[in-house]
Amino acid sequence: MTPLTIPNALTLLRILAVPFFAIAVWYNHLWAALIIFVAAGLTDLLDGWIARRFNQSSALGAIMDPAADKLLMTTAFILMALPKDHLKFPIPAWVAILSISRDVVISFLALLSLVQHIGLNRRPSMLGKFTTGAQIVTLGVCLLANAQGPEPWQRFALPWIYYAMASLVLASGIHYYFRGPVEAEGI
Repeated sequence: MTPLTIPNALTLLRILAVPFFAIAVWYNHLWAALIIFVAAGLTDLLDGWIARRFNQSSALGAIMDPAADKLLMTTAFILMALPKDHLKFPIPAWVAILSISRDVVISFLALLSLVQHIGLNRRPSMLGKFTTGAQIVTLGVCLLANAQGPEPWQRFALPWIYYAMASLVLASGIHYYFRGPVEAEGI
């Protein structure tokens, strides 16, 4: 059995934070939800840095880390897109659907490559990392806007943030598709 490394423990904390985040959003504790979301995002940065810096990368971490990211972001997109009276600025459904669909397609292709023993370029590209960062920022800004209450900047800025993130989601999804299988052996 593989020992639990610090990066894997941080990833596990991120997974365990998801239900508390969801409860906070659902019951209109939006400041608490924002704090949990930001803390989870910081654990994502920290676990990757520690894994690289102290050579604590593991096969378990390679599976858990993206799964934790997708779980948190899918939960956030769904809850922030659902019509709720306390959400004055919900994420448009089309933004949530586009983001979740990209993650589902990428996960499906990765699973398919494992099942069919096809080498897949599993390393995230800079565009993919930037897109994930943009999704996290978008969700964080949307949480902040809802926790803060009506402010003039929100009506102007939020639509542009959604369009920018959606463009990145589309670009990275297309990029991921064309990166596809790799020719290296043993992957």
